[in-house]
Amino acid sequence: MTAHTPPTPPFRDPHLPFAKRIDDLLSRLTLDEKVSFLHQFAPAVERLGVAAFRTGQEALHGVAWMGPATVFPQAVGLGATWNEELVRRVGEAVSKEVRAMRARDERVGLNVWSPTVNLLRHPLWGRNEEGYSEDPKLTSAIATAYTHGLRGEHPTYWRTAPVLKHWLAHNNETGRDVTSSSVRPRVLHEYDLRAFRETVEAGAVAGVMPAYNLVNGRPNHVSPYLREHLRTWTDEELLVCSDAGAPSNLVDSEHYFDTHEEATAAALTAGVDSFTDHGTDSSKITARVRGALDRGLLTEADVDAAVRRQLSVRFRLGEFDPRHDPHAGTGEFDTPAHRALAQEAAEQAVVLLRNDGVLPLAPDTRIAVVGLLADECKLDWYSGTLIHRSTPLEGLYERFGAERVAFAEGVDRVLLKTSAGTYLHVPAAPEAADTVRGAEGALDPALLAGRTDLPPLTTDAAGTELALADWGEDVLTLRAPDGRYLSVAEDGFLRASADQPGGWVVQETFRLEPHGNGHLLRHVGTGRHVSVTAEGVKVAEDNPEIFELIVVERGEDAVTRVAAEADVVVVVAGNDPHINGRETEDRTTLRLPAQQERILEAARAANPRTVLALVSAYPYAFEPGRLSAALWTAHGGQAAGTALARVLAGDVSPAGRLPQTWYADDADLPDLLDYDVIGARQTYLYFEGAPLFPFGHGLSYTSFGYADLAVAVEDDLARVSFTVTNTGEATADEVAQLYTRAVDPSVTRPRRELLAHRRLTLAPGERREVSFDVPLSAFTFWDVTRGGRRLEPGPYDLLVGASSEDVRLRTTVTLDGDPAAPRPVLRRGLAAVDFDEHSGIEIVDRTKVSGDAVTPVAGGSGELVYRACDFGAGTTGVTVEVAGEGTVEVSLAGAPPAVLTLDTATAGPYDYTTLDAPFAAEGVHDLRLRLRGPLRLALVGFSG
Repeated sequence: MTAHTPPTPPFRDPHLPFAKRIDDLLSRLTLDEKVSFLHQFAPAVERLGVAAFRTGQEALHGVAWMGPATVFPQAVGLGATWNEELVRRVGEAVSKEVRAMRARDERVGLNVWSPTVNLLRHPLWGRNEEGYSEDPKLTSAIATAYTHGLRGEHPTYWRTAPVLKHWLAHNNETGRDVTSSSVRPRVLHEYDLRAFRETVEAGAVAGVMPAYNLVNGRPNHVSPYLREHLRTWTDEELLVCSDAGAPSNLVDSEHYFDTHEEATAAALTAGVDSFTDHGTDSSKITARVRGALDRGLLTEADVDAAVRRQLSVRFRLGEFDPRHDPHAGTGEFDTPAHRALAQEAAEQAVVLLRNDGVLPLAPDTRIAVVGLLADECKLDWYSGTLIHRSTPLEGLYERFGAERVAFAEGVDRVLLKTSAGTYLHVPAAPEAADTVRGAEGALDPALLAGRTDLPPLTTDAAGTELALADWGEDVLTLRAPDGRYLSVAEDGFLRASADQPGGWVVQETFRLEPHGNGHLLRHVGTGRHVSVTAEGVKVAEDNPEIFELIVVERGEDAVTRVAAEADVVVVVAGNDPHINGRETEDRTTLRLPAQQERILEAARAANPRTVLALVSAYPYAFEPGRLSAALWTAHGGQAAGTALARVLAGDVSPAGRLPQTWYADDADLPDLLDYDVIGARQTYLYFEGAPLFPFGHGLSYTSFGYADLAVAVEDDLARVSFTVTNTGEATADEVAQLYTRAVDPSVTRPRRELLAHRRLTLAPGERREVSFDVPLSAFTFWDVTRGGRRLEPGPYDLLVGASSEDVRLRTTVTLDGDPAAPRPVLRRGLAAVDFDEHSGIEIVDRTKVSGDAVTPVAGGSGELVYRACDFGAGTTGVTVEVAGEGTVEVSLAGAPPAVLTLDTATAGPYDYTTLDAPFAAEGVHDLRLRLRGPLRLALVGFSG
C-alpha cells in the first residue's frame, strides 16, 4: 500500500489571498482555541501546526528589554531631527535587529509596540521622551517614516508589524488610569486624532494600543472612536492591543463596569483584539471571555472578528509562509552601518538654542566639562542594553585630547554619620560582581529583582565617602566610590549594587528628611527609613537611624576650581530618565533641579564663557542671557557623547529643531489635565505669550538666505516654492518650514500652523529650490455647526522661515471655500458638546457605548456659548435632554433665561429625561447656557 500525503490545507497555500487563508484557518479552530488567542500570549495549536504568538515588542528607539541592542536617540530626539528619511532608516535598522534577535531568542516578538504618537501637548508630562512633537503634522510625518522603516518595503510581507501608542488624548501620568481627558470636537479632530489618522492612512501601521485614561468620561479601551474613526482610515485589518493591565482597570480602578465579564465583552465589541493582562497567565482573560459568552454578552462572531485581525498580522509577518518570507534570514545586528546611523541620528538631534560666537570651539581650547550628566550615557525605560557607550566627557576627550579637558561632576561628596558615631560603610564587592541590569533581557523588566549577591552596607569608624546627587523634589541618589549606586533589594538590605538607577519601581532613590539635629534617610521605593542593625544596614518600619550629613566637598567648589582654569566651561545638565518625570510620574516644574542650578551658577561665576548643554527628555526653563551658548539634545543613545563633542567642535553644524515650545516659566503652563488646546491657548498653535524658545527653533554655525517665494493655487493644491541659499562658510543643514494662518477667521484658529518642512544640506554658496504641494484640506478646520471639516473662504498668510517665529518670507493667498452659515437649531437642535466657548464645563459620556454630554466640573456651575444660532421665523419652546439633577438656564443676550430644573435625580447618570419650557426667539443670535449641579446635558431642542 502507498501512503497518501494529506492535502495542504488552504491556510498553508501561499498562492491564495490572505483573506481566504484566514477564513480557512478560522474555520478549523475550535471556540476554545479562538478564545485562547485573545490573550497577549496566544498558545500554539499543535494539531494544526500553528505556533505560539505574542503581541508586543517594545522598540521605541531600538529593541528594548531583550538585552543588548543598538540604542538610538529617544523618540523626542528623533522628532528634533525633523528628518523623515533619517528616521525611516532608524526604523529599518531597528526592525532588522528585531528579526536578528528573534532568530536566536524566540521571546523577541515581531509585533512591535512603537511608535508613540501622543502629542507633546504639555511639557510636564512624564512620558514626554516617548513622543515626537507637540504638532500633529510633524508627529505624523516622523511616525510615518518610522513605521515604514519598521514595516519594510516588501509589498506582501512585513519585517515587523508596528502598533501606534497610546490611543487617545493621553498626556498625564497623574491618575492616568482614572482621569478623563475632556476633548471637545474641534480638538479631537484637528489635534488628537490627526497624528493617528495621517500615520494610519500612510499604510504601514498594523494596529494601535488604547491608553489607560478615559476620554470624555469613557475609558479608551471601550472607545467608540476605534470603530467610528480608526477602522475607517484603512482597508487593512488593524490589531488593537490593550495596554498592560488596562482590561482589569475597567472594573478594579475605573469602576466603569460591575463585572469583568461585562468589561471584557465591552472592550472586545468596541474593538480590542488582544488583551494584555496578568502577564503570561492567560487563564483569567479566557475565563472572562468564556463567562461573557455564557451570559450572552458576546457571540462567537465577536471572537472571530478579533482573532481574524490577529491572524491578519501574523500572515503579513510571514509566519505561515517561512519559505516565502523575505525577512526570515535577516541577520543585521550591531553592524558598522547601525553604529554609524546611531551617531548620525544623535548628531542631527542636537539643537543649538543660543550662541554668542563661542561655538564652535577652537581645536586648542582648554575645556572644563562639568555637571551630573557630563560622564553619563543614560537609558530610559524603553531602551535596550548598551553595547557601545559614549558620554560627553569621553567624546570631548576623544575629540580634543584628555590633556585639554578637565572634569568635575559637581556631586556633593558626603559621609553619613550614625547616632553611635560610626559611618555608613560600603564593603568591597567581589570581582565577579560586574553585571548590568537588563543584560539578560526580560519579557517584563518590571519583574527584574535587585541583587542580593553583594554584601550589605555596614558601619565602621571611617566610613565610605558617597557621591550625593539631588535630582529635584529632594530625591537623591548615593553612589559608592566604585561607581555603584546604593540600592535596596527584596530582602530590604542596602547594597552598592546598581550600575544605574532604574526599574519600574526605582530602588536607588532616597530622601533626607530633617529630624532633630540630623536627618532620617527615607528610601523612596519602599517608603521606609534606613535602619542600622546587627545584620547590616536595611530599610525597616521602625527604629530609623538618625544621620548627620557631613559634606566633605561641595559640588560647586569642585566645579569652580576646574572652571577657573579653562577657556570654556561646558555644563552638562538635565535629567535621569528614571527619576522625576517618567512613566507613572509627571514633573512638577520646568526648573532645573536646585543642585544643577547651583553647579551652573558656580560655572558662570568662575568663567563667563560658559556653555550649557542640556541632555534631557523634556524642556526646561532657564535664564539664557548670561550664557555664551546653550544646546539641547534628548538622551542620544549609544553615540550621544561623540555626537555632542562633534557638534561642539564644529565637525557637524547643529541643525536640530525644537519639536515643542519651550516655555519661560511654570506660570505659562495650563493645568496638566486641561486638554483643550484651543480654549487654554496651548502649544505654539495657540500660545499667546513669549516663549523661551519657539517651536521649530534651532540655530546653525552658518547662515541661510530665503528668497523667491511663489504660490499657485491649482485644483485642490497650493503649490508653494522658494529658494534657500547657504550664505555662510560651512556646509550645513537647514530646516525650511512652511506655516499658515487664517487672516480673518470666524472662529479661533491657530496663530501659526505647520504645513510642511524639509531638511536639506547645502554647501557654502549653494542655492536650492524648495517646493511643497499643500492640499487645500490642510487649511480646513472642524466646523461644529456641520459636524465636519470646512474650508473657510478668505485670506490665508503663508509664512516661510527657520522656525515658527523666525519668518523670512510671507505672502497672502485668498482661497475659495464654503462660507459660514448659522446653525439651523430650530430644525436640527443642538448637540450640547458642539459649543464654541465654555467655562467650568467638562465633557462626559452620554452612554457607556457612544455619544457625549456635558456637565459642570465637580457638580458646580458652568457656561456654554453657541455662536450664530438661527431660530428662523420664531420659536416658542425649548427642550433639554438631561440626566442627574440640577438646572439648565437657556438665554439670549439681554433677555431673561428659560429655566429648566430637574429637581429629582434620575435613576442613574445614563437615565435621561426631557424637560421643556417656553422660549421665544427669532432670527440669528448667540445662545448661552448655564448649568448648575451634577447634571448631564446631551441635547437642546427648539419648537416653534
